[in-house]
Amino acid sequence: MRPDDVLQADALSRSRVHHAFFTRSGGVSEGIYRGLNVGVGSNDDPDAVQRNRQTAAAFLGSADGVIATPWQIHSPDVAVVTEPFGTERPKADAVVTNVAGLPIGVVTADCGPVLFADAEAGVIGAAHAGWRGALGGVLDRTLEAMEGLGARRDRIIAVLGPTITQPNYEVDASMMAPFLEENPASERFFAPGRTADKRQFDLPGYIVARLTRLGAQASFVGACTYADENRFFSFRRTTHRGEPDYGRQLSAITLA
Repeated sequence: MRPDDVLQADALSRSRVHHAFFTRSGGVSEGIYRGLNVGVGSNDDPDAVQRNRQTAAAFLGSADGVIATPWQIHSPDVAVVTEPFGTERPKADAVVTNVAGLPIGVVTADCGPVLFADAEAGVIGAAHAGWRGALGGVLDRTLEAMEGLGARRDRIIAVLGPTITQPNYEVDASMMAPFLEENPASERFFAPGRTADKRQFDLPGYIVARLTRLGAQASFVGACTYADENRFFSFRRTTHRGEPDYGRQLSAITLA
């Protein structure tokens, strides 16, 4: 795998911390899954998926080729990880650890992958934040779980990886209601849509703003999964095309 097959954020490039927002480049999957599809829930060849995951793990320096990713269910739930998952993965949308040499991560195909690190405390995290999870508190709980392992809120770096961006994320206007109920200022993340009953939702803007409000040092890598087919899988793009399935990309982090 080449260095330009991944995105990396300067903010997370700290001693002891290794991370990568993997693209779809550098893998062995074919067809609609072309490239580095790491989605065990996809209908891709399981052997290809496993080889792709091992490739990603090797890039992060994992000796055993394993990355701990949860069974994601669009929840606010967080799993504290102390060892690689076996055949049974926890149902959660974030993972945190303070164990060196144990890569953790999440898989996405439009939702927001967020990687976290307090390098001084030696605590890292990864969260899968679609609009439901972000609104429901998965980012809040990830920070809390990291604090439980010794991290300090004002030292935590949080970087949002490739996700769908506002020009490509049309939603029903009714989706605004729970956001405005929680915080009326969230109206700024909903631009007018093509029709009166539609809006364009700024998921990256919402995630970064929420993380900042929670006290983390937050940023976005600025890449859109929907717009860049050569580099990213996208659930929404697949849906618009009527394709039968889609691949997932990995965002992962580990402590040296």
